[in-house]
Amino acid sequence: MNGAVIAVVDDDVYVGDMLEELLRREGCEVLRAYSGTEALLLLENKRPDLVLLDLMLPGLSGEAVLSHLEGVPVIVLSARAEVEDKVNLLRGGAADYLTKPFDTRELLARVAVQLRQKSPRDGLLRCRSFVLDPGTRETTVNGEPIRLTRTEFEILKFLMQNPKQVVTKSQLLDQLSINTPDCVESSLKVHISNLRKKLREAGAGEMIEAVWGIGFKLAE
Repeated sequence: MNGAVIAVVDDDVYVGDMLEELLRREGCEVLRAYSGTEALLLLENKRPDLVLLDLMLPGLSGEAVLSHLEGVPVIVLSARAEVEDKVNLLRGGAADYLTKPFDTRELLARVAVQLRQKSPRDGLLRCRSFVLDPGTRETTVNGEPIRLTRTEFEILKFLMQNPKQVVTKSQLLDQLSINTPDCVESSLKVHISNLRKKLREAGAGEMIEAVWGIGFKLAE
């Protein structure tokens, strides 16, 4: 995260100041904008690595600003908690959505995930003998390919992007809603059960650990 350029677009000065202080402590350069119009002017002059975007802005709305940010990961920070709002924004180009008020540790974790995805490395995700390629959607164990459904692939990818971290069910469902909107809470358990079985049969062992009452994580 050190050295990353992050734009904070929020008309709430208190929230903006808090985010700026938090990100600067992580070694980030922070750009500030207090309205949608100011955000577009700011981003014309300097392209950030990531944007933290409020929706309720004077001038242009956050939704309007988002439509101009193609190619830049955007984490929406909003008090709107309705699932429909989240789904629409994620489908509309947002990389992630965090409801206000939020835990700053969770925000930093989500920022780190987006910056890691933007990293110019080979992009391969690895865990033990398992390798996942987000670009080609290929998955292998000891070099042998595994056939995963689209939902299973997205579940495993998100867990591997957050190693040693417990991913809550709501985080996982939010992420899945981007590419696999057919996955809902009632079917999530079935998808994970099927994924675990395929991984065991391929020789990857027990890769996914359930954390009772919270969610899931990659096994140590």
